[in-house]
Amino acid sequence: MTDSPPIVMVFAATDPTGGAGLQADIMTLASMGCHPVSVVTAITIQDTTGVDAVQPIDGEWVADQARCILEDMPVAAFKVGVLGSLEAIAAVAEVVSDYPEIPLILDPVLASGRGDELASEEMLAAIRELLIPQTTIVTPNSIEARRLAADDSDDNDNPDLAECARRILESGCEYVLITGTHEHTGDVTNTLYNSDGVVRSDSWPRLPGSFHGSGCTLASALAATIANGVDMQEAVRDAQEYTWQSLKLAFRPGMGQHIPDRLFWAREDDTSGTPESDGEPQA
Repeated sequence: MTDSPPIVMVFAATDPTGGAGLQADIMTLASMGCHPVSVVTAITIQDTTGVDAVQPIDGEWVADQARCILEDMPVAAFKVGVLGSLEAIAAVAEVVSDYPEIPLILDPVLASGRGDELASEEMLAAIRELLIPQTTIVTPNSIEARRLAADDSDDNDNPDLAECARRILESGCEYVLITGTHEHTGDVTNTLYNSDGVVRSDSWPRLPGSFHGSGCTLASALAATIANGVDMQEAVRDAQEYTWQSLKLAFRPGMGQHIPDRLFWAREDDTSGTPESDGEPQA
């Protein structure tokens, strides 16, 4: 028998469209050479236009799903997405605390693309207190970064993204990758920070349209590259390139957002036109 590919455990909610959530994570990880194992945290009712309802899974069930697999298979990385409830957040935090040597990639999905709320303020506080201190890299977009870094005691608090990254890092994670998809800029600039400041910054041409599951794709691609043993800087670069190509070749199967083509490499021979980035740290 051949050796197993790297195994990545995904904690996420289902998405029946296949555009985001658990299905997107599974497809991305498999596309990038990993074997995904899944822990369902919630079940959603949604289409490509937005989320209509979320049904959280009992916290004990979340923990038991994970522990059953962890006692049977060697997991190379954890990827965490939508958790759905305070109980699920606590359950995941307790499980991963028993495996501190396994890298944890946290995609703090706080709302759908339409703006449907996916995390209450209490859940946000629990993510800050229970999960971020155990996290290797957090991958918020700029809106999520501002919510994670907000000073609730100061109504006039409006930190820039560098300050948001600094505050998130102070919560205990090793790296923060803030994506610029929601900024009003010509290109999309994604910046990786650690305790020393900016590690690397990459700019990508802004593509037309709205995408369902771009953040899930990036975080899962990052989990895959890390699970495959790539160092953080190159892992971030490779994950961005994979995500950009999947968005460039996205399709629109419904009446809402486009869905990334995570199997673009199986259908597209010419992937020329990839933006260049020297990956040098920028002040």
